[in-house]
Amino acid sequence: MTDTRPDLAKITFSVLTIVLLIGSSLWILRPFLGATIWAVMVVVATWPALLWFEARLWGRRSLAVLVMVLILLLLFVLPLTMAISTIAANADEVIAWFKLQISKGPPQLPDWVASVPFVGPKVTLAWDELVASGVAGIEAKVTPYASRVTGWLFSQAGVVGALTLQFLLTVVIAGLMYAQGESAAVEVRRFGRRLGGSRGEDAVVLAGQAIRGVALGVGVTAIVQAVVGGIGLAIAGVPFAALLTAVMFMLCIVQLGPTLVLAPATIWVFWSGSTGWGIFLLVWTVIVGTMDNFLRPWLIKRGADLPLLLIFAGVIGGLLGFGLVGIFVGPVLLAVSYTLINAWLDSADQPVVEAGTDPHPPAPSRDASVRGQNL
Repeated sequence: MTDTRPDLAKITFSVLTIVLLIGSSLWILRPFLGATIWAVMVVVATWPALLWFEARLWGRRSLAVLVMVLILLLLFVLPLTMAISTIAANADEVIAWFKLQISKGPPQLPDWVASVPFVGPKVTLAWDELVASGVAGIEAKVTPYASRVTGWLFSQAGVVGALTLQFLLTVVIAGLMYAQGESAAVEVRRFGRRLGGSRGEDAVVLAGQAIRGVALGVGVTAIVQAVVGGIGLAIAGVPFAALLTAVMFMLCIVQLGPTLVLAPATIWVFWSGSTGWGIFLLVWTVIVGTMDNFLRPWLIKRGADLPLLLIFAGVIGGLLGFGLVGIFVGPVLLAVSYTLINAWLDSADQPVVEAGTDPHPPAPSRDASVRGQNL
């Protein structure tokens, strides 16, 4: 009698070999993993734009890829370079402006501030102490923070350079993916089908929809918040409104929000004595700062039909767990897991068919039904 028991040693060593190969491959590709993940997200999100350009460029994929690569360079590399050069060019002017504001001293707070419940008296007391300290006292309090900020900016110079290199690598990989997008999509769907049948293939398609939806929600929300916030700054007469708008856009992309720019601008407007414009900018800050709470989920749901709570948890949890790229990775992982669990639960509700029986028995003939009625 032949022994049909499985060879446990062979299976164990086979699994270990596969794990070792996968781990070694990921270790070798580790310097490119971040850029590759970003490139996949960008390509999946902008694939309809590539097809649109290809249809209008005489069906030439090479021309469409060239246009998309140039657009990515304009969207990623050029704004970062311009922002750094703008900040460097205006650094002396910004410092001189801050010194001028400090030399004027803080103005008196409006009378209504003291009547604000809970915080009004404390704010008034702290402000009176600041006014009493004079210009020298303000400089003494601001100087330590200024030195810390300057040191932090110098320490981030290397980070900015590495980020620029990462963006360039992302654009190059994205260009290669644009050129061979259909072939890559076919292979990924084949892998999904081989792994989980038709449900695995559906999970791959859903992952693409989730990426596109998150890109639509995050990108459009950042643009809207930055533009609306910049309009408020310009109306209130805040200096360097264009530069602050660019900073707001980058903060919105990394999910920090525009409040980090609008709140100090509101304080400066009150500082300058324009109480009316300060109240306007305060209300504007509240509107712009909370706009993403309903705009982003609505846009994401238009791209992927998933629960809003799932999408929100994926965006926030992914950002905290994986960094900036987690904004896309988090919702994708939750969307695929949610779909597979639902498919598994649905399969459990289907009736079990016994072996040897036909799950779809033929319908009874007309004669049989007539005989049944006669009985």
